[in-house]
Amino acid sequence: MTAFLLHLLRHGAPALPGRLMGRTDCPATAEGIAACIKQVEGLSFDRLISSDLVRCADAARAIGAATIDPRWRELDFGEWDGVAASEVDAAAIGAFWDDPDANPPPGGERWSSLVERVGEAIRELAPVDTLVVTHGGAMRAALLDLCGFQQKDLWAFDLPYAALLTLKIWPGERPTAQIVGLS
Repeated sequence: MTAFLLHLLRHGAPALPGRLMGRTDCPATAEGIAACIKQVEGLSFDRLISSDLVRCADAARAIGAATIDPRWRELDFGEWDGVAASEVDAAAIGAFWDDPDANPPPGGERWSSLVERVGEAIRELAPVDTLVVTHGGAMRAALLDLCGFQQKDLWAFDLPYAALLTLKIWPGERPTAQIVGLS
């Protein structure tokens, strides 16, 4: 099968910065949406997909007509969702960052569940150049699923708000990818 490009765009800066934003549906700032639009200027894609959370969906609508897919949501932080990381027990959040699958947030989602749902969304993509407006955690989950990185190595990727990660995907039962750009 022919390879295609998958562009993953992290949403712009949220109106409530400094919080663990999983399912919390907080909009991006106007500046954050503008940064997303600027990031994709001149980018060629055939399909636009977005997480259903407003901080992604608003940016996607500003870019073009998007299909909404909730599988591209951020990790659900459970009881920590919407809370500043500094307000969470230091030992508990440290254990989470060290091994988010073994130590998920109370009432939250396991890392492996995020990787599974993002991987499912990837395997169902049509083999056309695609832009997905999503979240930092979902972008890291895609890297693990497609490139085989170890979970601990994913934190080395700097994915600030409005970051654009481009992967070349070779479709198949178990797709593979190569990173071709990160800005």
